[in-house]
Amino acid sequence: MRPDDWITALAALRDKREPCVLLTVLEEKGSVPRDRGSKMVVTAGETFLTIGGGHLEYQCIALAREMLATQSPEPRSEHFNLGARLGQCCGGITTVLFEPLIQPQPQIAVFGAGHVGRALVTLLATLPCHIWWVDERQEQFGQVPEGVTVCCEEDPRDWVNKMPPESYYIVMTHHHPTDLALCEAILTRGDYRYFGVIGSATKRQRFEYRLEGKGFSRSQLETLRCPIGLPDVKGKLPAEIAVAVAGEIIACYGQQAPQVTR
Repeated sequence: MRPDDWITALAALRDKREPCVLLTVLEEKGSVPRDRGSKMVVTAGETFLTIGGGHLEYQCIALAREMLATQSPEPRSEHFNLGARLGQCCGGITTVLFEPLIQPQPQIAVFGAGHVGRALVTLLATLPCHIWWVDERQEQFGQVPEGVTVCCEEDPRDWVNKMPPESYYIVMTHHHPTDLALCEAILTRGDYRYFGVIGSATKRQRFEYRLEGKGFSRSQLETLRCPIGLPDVKGKLPAEIAVAVAGEIIACYGQQAPQVTR
């Protein structure tokens, strides 16, 4: 890659919605492997360009990936003495700036591939998020938007435990008992950022009664969104419901503090 190809790398990662850390050599003293201004891009699984190789680069990649894993938002700089302790023979000193480029990437599981689920997934796929579309009926998926992962599970509850912490769960299956079983699994896990179920106030009352009987507290049940979606967005068409739900999701991930109450 050319020295300026870091711009191309960042653009490609942005299009894929993949977080990364941009490394830049800020200062150099003595003999160093790369000059000031040299850059490198690090993701969780790839690297682009180089700041010199060897143990210096190995340590820098490890630091960058630690920032990605912890979602550290603040830039930081580190000084490296390129002597025997670092396993480099250059003998100089270099300072590297680490700039995390981490946009919020909500992890969203949509349970249900009916008309409303299809409309919602199509809309969410245009946003900076990762979507898992879960249904036990393979034939229901049809054309899948780019960037959406299809999960054809015999028991959709299995996918609840596969999601990362702080995920978003949207339950809109074709079967009320399945909705209830998913509610129980999601509430049991408890570490969600958002949890919504399609349905009426009557459905909520029925579900709350059943879930309270299974030992869930009132504070846990209050974290459940049902009816789902922004209340000011009216309409019963799949596209209208999808807009209301997507708006609620956007409002949630735009906030800083997690919304979960344990």
